[in-house]
Amino acid sequence: MTMARRTGIKRAFFVFALALLALPTWRVAAAADYPERVVSLVVAFPAGGGVDTVGRVIAQKLTEALGRQVIVVNRPGAGSVIGTRQVARAQPDGYTLLLLVTGAGLPTNPGYDMEKDFAPIGLIASVPIVIMSNPSVPAKSLAEVIALAKKEGDKVTVGTPPAPTLNYFGAEQFKAMTGTDITIVPYKGTGPLTSDLLGGHVMLAFNTLPPAIGSIKAGKLRAIAVGSPARMAAIPDVPTISEAGLPGLEIVQYYGLVAPAGTPQSIIEQLNKELRKIVTSDDMKKRLLDAGGDPVVSTPAEYAQNIQREESKWQAVIKKLGLVVTY
Repeated sequence: MTMARRTGIKRAFFVFALALLALPTWRVAAAADYPERVVSLVVAFPAGGGVDTVGRVIAQKLTEALGRQVIVVNRPGAGSVIGTRQVARAQPDGYTLLLLVTGAGLPTNPGYDMEKDFAPIGLIASVPIVIMSNPSVPAKSLAEVIALAKKEGDKVTVGTPPAPTLNYFGAEQFKAMTGTDITIVPYKGTGPLTSDLLGGHVMLAFNTLPPAIGSIKAGKLRAIAVGSPARMAAIPDVPTISEAGLPGLEIVQYYGLVAPAGTPQSIIEQLNKELRKIVTSDDMKKRLLDAGGDPVVSTPAEYAQNIQREESKWQAVIKKLGLVVTY
């Protein structure tokens, strides 16, 4: 090897080493100036549904808090797996965030690891699933729904978003607990599900409240029971599933913000600080309560514990029912 070549190799190695040393400094500088451009908030569900509704409010509030535009990017598909996978693979720079909903970690080999590939920012709300029906369905209570399902079997159609949403798993658990043979009809999201329920194309739905609350209050849909431990402030006359005669079936989704793993901690803390202010504001609390959610605030560590606890709970349900969820 010639002297010139050895010198060139040494110079290249020296430049590479300097670049590595400068990397943490660059990340600190980038975090200090955050945000300098538009931030994308990925919603892994179709526009018009319950998750999208919350996502757009959060994006608006974060835009006001951060002084930079936060835009909602809908990436639906495979029950939230496609959008969630996209964020897991995004640059960890704080410019791609995800509105995460409980259930995203339930499929087998989804292409990401909930514990390793995401940095929790904070919780936003708990959102119970509501069992609702088209008013043409003769059953007006949960007991009557179960009686109808036992009598009519697979003729009773129940719409849900697809697995791995808790809507779907809750319907499967309901089917097992009641010993009925209802037909579960998966939809791409709660928006199209609500439209078909209004049109009478399915009889019942395991739905979230935001896309349906206006129709419920107008009498175009009937809320039968809610999946939370306590009644919902938005529809206080509707009993819980337990009160309605089926204890042990609680179906509550949690909405929160996450970023790709490796996002600078200073950005995570900044976003958590602003998110806590947003969720505890009177305006946001009213919006969430009116839409059928309960505001929930947390630290990033508390949200990480929530993700682990809830995903483990539903993994146990999937295993018990013998369900297989792959994408």
